[in-house]
Amino acid sequence: MNNHSPGTSQTRSFTTVFLIEMWERFGYYGMAALLVLFMVDKIGFADDQANLTWGAFTALVFSAPSIGGWIGDKVLGARRTMTIGAIVLALGYLMLALPVDTLGFMYTSLGVIVVGNGLFKSNAANLVRRIYEGDDARIDSAFTIYYMAVNIGSTFSMLATPWIKDHWGWHAAFAVCCGGMLLGLVNFALMRKTLGHIGSAPDEAPIRWNALFAVLAGSVALAASTVFILQHKAVAVACVYAAGVAILAIFGYMLTKCDRSERAGLLAALILVLQVILFFVFYQQMSTSLTLFALRNVDPSFSIAGVELFTWSAAQFQALNPIWIMLLSPILAYAYTSLARRRRDIPVAGKYAFGFVVVAVGFFVFGLSGRYAVDGRVSSWFMVAGYGLYSLGELLVSGLGLAMIARYVPARMSGFMMGAYFVATGVSQYLGSVVANFAKMPSGTLDPMQSLPLYTHLFFGLGWLATGGAAVAIALLPLLGKLSRAHQRAVEEAFSVDKTSGRTAQPASAA
Repeated sequence: MNNHSPGTSQTRSFTTVFLIEMWERFGYYGMAALLVLFMVDKIGFADDQANLTWGAFTALVFSAPSIGGWIGDKVLGARRTMTIGAIVLALGYLMLALPVDTLGFMYTSLGVIVVGNGLFKSNAANLVRRIYEGDDARIDSAFTIYYMAVNIGSTFSMLATPWIKDHWGWHAAFAVCCGGMLLGLVNFALMRKTLGHIGSAPDEAPIRWNALFAVLAGSVALAASTVFILQHKAVAVACVYAAGVAILAIFGYMLTKCDRSERAGLLAALILVLQVILFFVFYQQMSTSLTLFALRNVDPSFSIAGVELFTWSAAQFQALNPIWIMLLSPILAYAYTSLARRRRDIPVAGKYAFGFVVVAVGFFVFGLSGRYAVDGRVSSWFMVAGYGLYSLGELLVSGLGLAMIARYVPARMSGFMMGAYFVATGVSQYLGSVVANFAKMPSGTLDPMQSLPLYTHLFFGLGWLATGGAAVAIALLPLLGKLSRAHQRAVEEAFSVDKTSGRTAQPASAA
């Protein structure tokens, strides 16, 4: 269901989803900037326990949309499910804002956030996919700008919540996250008519109350399961392995059920999803090793020619990522559209390969910074440079991940497959936290001279891992090119059949 009504343009529909995504990410990343430090400072976790708890939580946060995508496609509708998810997220942030510092209450709050994100995330992305369905020239550009929504919201919250925490405390900062999500809901309520024609089939039917109650009951069960998983490391590890097997099983099932003409696109999507899993190992360092490195080994002041401009707290350095994303997104979106117009578009696989190259260089910058440290602390400008390269790589890989699903996966599978994509990223979130623990601090040791070599050694290792990822991605370019061309031919044949039969062309997927 993607036919635009006469009075509503693609741009207005896109803007509505863009804005609620922006506010949702404001809440999530404001919380994310603080949570590892909150666990270390207020709950009393050691570095490794905080890293692994964060890894297990984010694995669940990114895996839950696989269920939410199915609910949006088949049960409640994408628009309704996204809205319910936003309400649940606001409740989760509100719980963190309450002045209760017990471990059980924190776990329960995180369980509610997992449920909310599961209902929200894949359905918001699926609405964007449906808005631009069939508009091949604009889909990479649209998803790049959509990805920028994440970073507009997260920039402001990652700068604001650590500052608010320093002045008014942890819970006041979490309250701001809740307030942002509520603002997003109010804005969506005012603009919801622009999406009246966009959604999945259940959006057009009356609400099935028994289905809604079943979803709510399942949500309570998922929140309770999250609490249990976060409390038991062995269970978390087992879930990660099970999710990895599930991803392969999902793709295997889809490959057996799809039409022969759709197989090449699905195989290309599988290969690219595996590359995304590797990328998110690097992405997870932002909230774990890079934040703890900033806490212990980065000079908080920004100076030019000996003149101090301003200072940041450790958590605020995470805002460098969305700041760079906002600066680079419009440039890349313009480049994609311009190249597509001239029929010189770079394939998604080529963008992925280049993305790994710049991620590798970024981590080498973080590693080399240690050679210029003074009393165990490195210049904040190394963080600016490293995050710039890391963020360009993120745009080229993660930023195009959803566009890749939209491009290669048939529309009837899109919600479910976007969910599978999020499961893949969830697996690598946990793996990333395990990797971050290679730089865990010995108990009771806080000397910057002792922590510096631990972090720089980890960053050099990650640089070489990204180099290996780039080499594999480059080696796979011929195969992916062959699969992409086969997919393109299948889509063109589908169009020609539709035209011959006199039907309105509805492509299996965006080519």
